[in-house]
Amino acid sequence: QVQLVESGGGLVQPGGSLKLSCAASGRISVVDAMGWYRQAPGKQRELVAVVASDESAEYADSVKGRFTISRDSAKNTVLLQMNSVQPEDTAVYSCNEKGQLSSGSFFASWGQGTQVTVSS
Repeated sequence: QVQLVESGGGLVQPGGSLKLSCAASGRISVVDAMGWYRQAPGKQRELVAVVASDESAEYADSVKGRFTISRDSAKNTVLLQMNSVQPEDTAVYSCNEKGQLSSGSFFASWGQGTQVTVSS
């Protein structure tokens, strides 16, 4: 069983910055993909950014050039640096990690979600 704990959400003004963190705990052998997703009220959950084990990253077009995803594989942690945030970035942000347990089983776990509100 893998638990993901997120932190860093909150209220930020348009044009401001925020940094989200997600740490995984459990009997993890290796984490492959780590990603951030978001869901705004009345909308479907969407991928924000994902980083692979080789640290290659992909971003939603709406956040390219503003958000940066990074990982600390030694700590099974994924970060999302959010710059130049806009009101349309307001959503619940959730992290997701996929990998393998020490038992050999595969896992895919979600964090509980953290609210990000962009407003003046």
